[in-house]
Amino acid sequence: MVGLKNEGCGYPRGWKLVDEVPGGIGPSPVIDVDGVRRLHRHELRENQCSSFLVKRIDAPVHLVWSLVRSFDEPQKYKPFVSRCIMKGGDFEIGSVREVNVKSGLPATTSTERLERLDDNERIFGIRIVGGDHRLKNYSSIITVHPDCKNGRPGTTVVESFTVDVPEGNTEDETCYFVEAVIQCNLKSLAEISERLAHNQMQQSQ
Repeated sequence: MVGLKNEGCGYPRGWKLVDEVPGGIGPSPVIDVDGVRRLHRHELRENQCSSFLVKRIDAPVHLVWSLVRSFDEPQKYKPFVSRCIMKGGDFEIGSVREVNVKSGLPATTSTERLERLDDNERIFGIRIVGGDHRLKNYSSIITVHPDCKNGRPGTTVVESFTVDVPEGNTEDETCYFVEAVIQCNLKSLAEISERLAHNQMQQSQ
């Protein structure tokens, strides 16, 4: 865990580093904590759970953001997405996409609406509005923050979510499942972003 426990004000219950390992999580990414609190506020209802995940990426912020903001192509970095079809809208708030999910997850499709897309503050938000899965009233916010490590530009990505706890499951079980999926997504985002950054650096030499 990384600070910021939920104090009943609509903030998720805590922060987790995607690279968390037994015995310690290492140094926390350099991010504006107050800014993250402001951007990741969720309106929690009864029988819902919520959490933060944080991932540091060794790639420039503009490159990482270009992948995150691709509402029409989430398969660019999300390993469990096989196909995405736009159902309405053209990147304006309220646009809808239908995502096909690869085998291995307890789902086949997910219908998702674009809730936030801010290129200035680099905020991306979606809400699941249908599909064949158990994630009812799911919404997520991703923010992308520039940082620096050893004098080199990097990026910190923060993703938070809120979702109903399905009947027969506990809050911890629900959060564990969603966090596992997000961890896979963020690790893939890091790998792809860092590979693209490396290739661009090679080409510029």
